[in-house]
Amino acid sequence: MDKSMFKRHLLRLACTASMKTIIVSILLVLLFCITSIEAKTFKVASYNLENLFDLTRDGTEYPEYIPNTGYGWTKDMANIKYTNIARVIKDLGGDVVALQEVESRKALITLRARLKDFGVDYPYLEIADSKATPVKCAALSKFPIVEKEEIQVDNKVARNILKITLDIDGNRIILFINHWKSKRGPESMRIAYAKTLRREIDKLKEDVDFILIGDFNSNYNEYKTFRNSGRLNDTGGITGINHILRTIKDFGKDSEMVNEKTLTKQAANEYLYNLWLEVSKTRRWSYNFFGDKGSPDNIIVSKGLYDDKGISYSDNSFNKFQPDYLFKRKAVYRWQRAEKGMGRHLGKGYSDHLPIFAYFSTEPFTVQLKSFSNKEK
Repeated sequence: MDKSMFKRHLLRLACTASMKTIIVSILLVLLFCITSIEAKTFKVASYNLENLFDLTRDGTEYPEYIPNTGYGWTKDMANIKYTNIARVIKDLGGDVVALQEVESRKALITLRARLKDFGVDYPYLEIADSKATPVKCAALSKFPIVEKEEIQVDNKVARNILKITLDIDGNRIILFINHWKSKRGPESMRIAYAKTLRREIDKLKEDVDFILIGDFNSNYNEYKTFRNSGRLNDTGGITGINHILRTIKDFGKDSEMVNEKTLTKQAANEYLYNLWLEVSKTRRWSYNFFGDKGSPDNIIVSKGLYDDKGISYSDNSFNKFQPDYLFKRKAVYRWQRAEKGMGRHLGKGYSDHLPIFAYFSTEPFTVQLKSFSNKEK
C-alpha cells in the first residue's frame, strides 16, 4: 500500500470514529432531554354559567330564553352574556373547564369562538346533549378528549352526567361532570344522581384517576346543613354527596368528613375526598342565596390521584376564583334581569356561581406543608 492510499484509509477511519462520536453525543443529549422533561401541571376548573342559551328556538327553552320575546333575549343581549362569560373563563385560566347550564352544542361552540377572540383556544369540547333538557353539562379542554359517555340518571327530568376521559401526555384521567337537581326538590332527587354515579365508580379499578366535578346542589357537608329542613330532608338524614358518594365515614352521630389519610389508606375506592376541606371554613362557599352561603360546586377526588403513577393531585391547590368584578355590593354579580330577577334581561352581570379550581400533575403526589393537619376531620 503506497503512502497516499494509507493516508486515505486513515482519514476514512477517522471520519467513521468521528461520526460515531457525534451519533453517541446526539443520543446522549436526546436521552437527557427525555429524562429531564418537567412534569406537566394543569388546572381543572368548574363553572356554572347560569343559563348560557343560544338563539335557536328548540321548544325546550326556559320562557325567558326564548329568542326575541318580551324578555329581551336577543342577538345583542346574548353577545353581552357570551362576552362576559368568556372574560371569566379567560381570567380563570383553566386547562380543562367543566361547565354547567349550557343549552346546546351550538351555544358551547359560540362560547369557544368568543374565547378565541380573547386569545384563548380550547381545541376540544363535549356536551351531554343526547337528552332534551333545557340546560346541560359540558366541557372545554386544551387536552384531547379521547372518550365521552353520557350517564343517564333514573329520572325522566334529570340531566345526564357527562363522563369524559382526557389524555394528558399519555396519562388518562376521567372527569364525571355533574349538575344535580336544585334544592327546589328534596334530597331524594339528588340521591338518584348519587346512586347512578356510585354505580359507575364501583365499575372502575381501584387505582384509576378520576374526579367528580360540577354543581351538585349540595354543600360539602350537606349531612349537617340539611338535617333540620323538613322540605329537603325526606330521606331520614341520608344525603347523596356524603352518604352515597361516601365523603363521610362512620355514619350516624359520630359522622366525620373523609380526610386525605382515610382516602389513601383504603384498599379500594370506598371513600372519596372533597377538596373544599383544603380551605378554611369561612371560605367554603361558591354561591350566595339571599345571604345564605353554600358550596353547591364541588371537586371530589379519588385515591388514585395520591399515588406515584399517572395523574396526581397538587396538594392544597384547590380554591375558588373571585376577582373583584364578580361581585357587586359584596354579592355575587349574577346575570341581571329586571323585576328582581324575573323579568327582562338587562345585559349586565355574569353568573350566580363562582368558579372553583384545582391543579393536577403528571408527577407523583407530594405532600405539601399543612397537608393532613389543617383539614377537617
